[in-house]
Amino acid sequence: MRRIFALLLAVVAALAAVPATPAAAAARTPVVFVHGYTGSASNWTTAESLFRAAGYSSSELYAYEYNSYGDNMTNARGLATFVSQVRSRTGAAKVDIVNHSMGGLVSLWYVKQLGGAQYVGHLASLAGANHGTTSAGACLIFVTCRQMYPGSSFIATLSAGDETPGSTRYATWYSPCDGVILPYTSTVLSGAANNYVLCENHLTYLTDTSILAQVRTFLAT
Repeated sequence: MRRIFALLLAVVAALAAVPATPAAAAARTPVVFVHGYTGSASNWTTAESLFRAAGYSSSELYAYEYNSYGDNMTNARGLATFVSQVRSRTGAAKVDIVNHSMGGLVSLWYVKQLGGAQYVGHLASLAGANHGTTSAGACLIFVTCRQMYPGSSFIATLSAGDETPGSTRYATWYSPCDGVILPYTSTVLSGAANNYVLCENHLTYLTDTSILAQVRTFLAT
């Protein structure tokens, strides 16, 4: 009996000396949120909460901020740097991008013109101004608005060739009730999973948990 007891103690001691192996966490691609004209990182508070509720950690969610009144080419270069920093910080090969409104232009310029497609797994565009919007005519004093106006050289460059390049998976959400993206079909991208929303206000995309849940599901594909 003493020998058996001593043997048990030895086994327990040996097991205690072995470092515990942490449970493997489900690998999630980091998400980079890109706001629209005059927006900020705070636009994504609801989305971030929804994603965290689904198991994302705060270290997997990032919001990129840029100058709404400057130049979207510069903003896209800033996004490229931001994505590189996120990848370096997380060790992820790619990120997923979720954008809103003018953030669509910033994201697409990065993906199409700056080689970003190789670093983006999914791109989800909520009411993206992907082919411009005539409502930008109200702020043509700013470079970004001139670039966002239909027919601009910026829009022409983005629309040329493949609208959904690379292995990136693309999806859009667009609605006739938008009121800001005019025409509302401007958001649609050839080659993307384009989701028609019966009636959604331009800003309520940011707080509509039903649509944000659809986006989260799309990123999981």
